[in-house]
Amino acid sequence: MSDDHGTGATFVLVPGAGGESWFWHLLVPELRRLGHDTVTMDLPTGDEQAGLDAYADVVLAAMADHRGRTGDGGRTVVVGQSMGSLTATLVCSRVPVDLLVLLNAMVPRPGETPGQWWENTGFGPAREQEARRHGDDPEDVMVAFFHDVPADVRTAAEERGEPRQTDTPFALPWPLDAWPDVPTRFLQGRDDRFFPLAFQQAQVADRLGIPVDEMAGGHLVALSRPAELAARLDAYERYLTGPRPAAVTRP
Repeated sequence: MSDDHGTGATFVLVPGAGGESWFWHLLVPELRRLGHDTVTMDLPTGDEQAGLDAYADVVLAAMADHRGRTGDGGRTVVVGQSMGSLTATLVCSRVPVDLLVLLNAMVPRPGETPGQWWENTGFGPAREQEARRHGDDPEDVMVAFFHDVPADVRTAAEERGEPRQTDTPFALPWPLDAWPDVPTRFLQGRDDRFFPLAFQQAQVADRLGIPVDEMAGGHLVALSRPAELAARLDAYERYLTGPRPAAVTRP
């Protein structure tokens, strides 16, 4: 866990599958440059006993530690990347936050397991079609993830090795009865080859009924375009000082 203290909002950055805080290491200084705090954490994704509730416990502990270190009582924005949305929503159901940002994310439904999400949303055919559109091998997830990530960053990721992600959270139903009562924005990389844009637009329209905001970049946009991502997150935070986006209450 790490935290950086600025003067703006606190961005709680929840990683996706594999749960490594390293995913955010290029974004953190960009948010810091814009005057914001950040809270990052490593999730227990290699623990066979740990499900989404355990992941949320780790995030909440990191947030509490940050408050203890900084005394921060300002605005809090929770960002959930990809599978990290499943944890981020639980966090927002347990503590007050000002905004939830879903980044290239899964949108769960009450009672649905993350494992069921893949089939229920039509992910497989959508990803295969996107891969073939680009001339990619549909089985090569590395291309889907890293096609727009700079070579040096990709090399660093490969040298770290693939973090372990157990199947445990995929087998357990998303535990909330409804979407948390928090203003929600959805930001999608239009070049994402893992969760293609059209697929995400359909998923979000069906499950949340809110617009999908677009930016350049692929699935790992925090690694490929950290400065641009920071600017988008900063714009969301600044919007909080004006009219508040409506809370999304549909499951």
